[in-house]
Amino acid sequence: QVHLEESGGGLVQAGGSLRLSCVLSGGTFSRYAMGWSRQAPGKDRELVASITWNSDRTRYAESVKGRFTISRDNAKSTVYLQMNNLKPEESAVYYCAAGATGGLVVSTNGMDYWGKGTLVTVSS
Repeated sequence: QVHLEESGGGLVQAGGSLRLSCVLSGGTFSRYAMGWSRQAPGKDRELVASITWNSDRTRYAESVKGRFTISRDNAKSTVYLQMNNLKPEESAVYYCAAGATGGLVVSTNGMDYWGKGTLVTVSS
């Protein structure tokens, strides 16, 4: 059974940076598309970044373009999200997700497996 475990969340000041990591176990990582979503209290879960199985394509929500970078290391079964210039309104639980098709995922509906999330708090 596929298991995803996130790490790297925490408290950061506005304008600061964090790097999230997510390790996949119980499956062949290189077969999955991967992504990061976030959900703030009272809001819907939003897919902020996704990447294909071989890293040939990435996709970002408009609100994070130019500040967030998704990457993966298939040898380490790990996907990363580098977040720069963070804003207080981006405080949320960030979830790692895997899509079984391997292709570019454009919405949360395209993901098949989810981690439990890691909390990111951006102070003003």
